[in-house]
Amino acid sequence: PVLNATGVIVHTNLGRAPIGKEALAVATGACNLEYDLKAGRRGSRRAHVEKRLREMSGAEAALVVNNNAAAMFLALAGIAQGGEVPISRSELVEIGGSFRVPDIMAASGAILREVGTTNRTYARDYDAAVNENTLAILRVHQSNFKIEGFKTRPSCPDLAAVAKAHNIPLISDLGSGTFAALPEALKDHSDPRRELAEGADLVCFSGDKVLGGPQCGIILGREDLVHRLSKHPLARALRVCKLTLAALDHTLMAYRAGQEDKVPVWAMMHASIPKLEERATQMMTALSDIDADLSIQPSKDPIGGGSHPGEVLDGVALAIQPHSRSASDLCTRLRDGETPLVAVIAEEKVLFHLRTIAPADDQRVAELLRAALAA
Repeated sequence: PVLNATGVIVHTNLGRAPIGKEALAVATGACNLEYDLKAGRRGSRRAHVEKRLREMSGAEAALVVNNNAAAMFLALAGIAQGGEVPISRSELVEIGGSFRVPDIMAASGAILREVGTTNRTYARDYDAAVNENTLAILRVHQSNFKIEGFKTRPSCPDLAAVAKAHNIPLISDLGSGTFAALPEALKDHSDPRRELAEGADLVCFSGDKVLGGPQCGIILGREDLVHRLSKHPLARALRVCKLTLAALDHTLMAYRAGQEDKVPVWAMMHASIPKLEERATQMMTALSDIDADLSIQPSKDPIGGGSHPGEVLDGVALAIQPHSRSASDLCTRLRDGETPLVAVIAEEKVLFHLRTIAPADDQRVAELLRAALAA
């Protein structure tokens, strides 16, 4: 276990979205993973979360695989293998670990058909690219970067109209998706319900990131298309285990019950500045006797995980400037502690971003800091 004081909520290097402990408790022993308790016979592992996802999204059907790249890969392999798929040049992105959209498309058997330009693509570009070999249109979230200035990107309804006119499906890789309201500081482009309502036939997004569940890929959309994907040989290779299903189901249940605060990512995103300042003040008071200068300063906290690139939340950080050692040495000692504590350095100060530290861990952070300075 590691304590994250970096301010990056979904930190790829630190396990991505933090999951509540109770989310996994149900799957530690025997469970009804593929057993229908009412009927007394074998059931489907899809049933546990599919009904909840359909109810929450309005989709006809749902399928969960092991991550969002797998979701897009399965969608392309199951629907567009051997056929052309138009995609904007501005969406041929590289995601973490050097995985590139063109490579994923090639591996799926779909034939990439570039349309538009880097900064400006129109619905008419897709329309002109469709031919007898076109099997789908793909729209991809621009993960980890954003284009500013002279730019144009067709909306989901615009592309849905093109797809409908040619009787081919529109696959929308949303990247991040959630069923709860985001903080006002973030642009609301992570709603799978809206994407489906605006005409997307399939929507893919990550189960972690702004949803705050385990890392997995969620596919929502038309029943006939999702059924085809569920029967594809790759679906077996990409399916998730009971731990992932239990964590996702628990996360979805929290949203359904109006208990979003039980989802750590939601709680972190919605932490208020006054509350963060209060916690920072209490921590500074508790550490007033240590051999260092302490102060409270504003911070900028990103969502992380490629979600909402260029957008940040205003936050609060406790800044510590040690007297007897460098900031780098203090950070090293904190990482080597009984419970590793990962902070950041700015202007020779060690910053502890309160947003990504659970309130229940404030005292533990103070203890670890005191021990590192005394060592």
